[in-house]
Amino acid sequence: EVQLVESGGGLVQTGGSLRLSCALSGGTFDDYTVGWFRQAPGKEREGVACFSLPDRVFYYGDPVKGRFAVSSDHAKNTVYLQMNSLEPEDTAVYYCAAHLGGYVGSNLHAYEHWGQGTQVTVSS
Repeated sequence: EVQLVESGGGLVQTGGSLRLSCALSGGTFDDYTVGWFRQAPGKEREGVACFSLPDRVFYYGDPVKGRFAVSSDHAKNTVYLQMNSLEPEDTAVYYCAAHLGGYVGSNLHAYEHWGQGTQVTVSS
């Protein structure tokens, strides 16, 4: 069974940085597209970024372009979300998700496996 374990959330001031980690187990790492989503109170879950390991294709949502970056460490079966220049509007619970197959972008319904979520809070 595929499992995703997230870490790295926390409290940071405006303009600060955080790096989230998503460790994948129970599957062949390179077969998955890994996406990052976030959900703020009272709002729908939205796609933030994704990295298709089979296709080597990246996606970034408009609100985070130029500030967030996805990377991977194959030795650790882990995908990272580096978040820079954080703003209060980035405050949300962040989830990683995995889809077995190629690029699916921000289509959250295409992802079969989800992490537990990690809270990111950006203070003004």
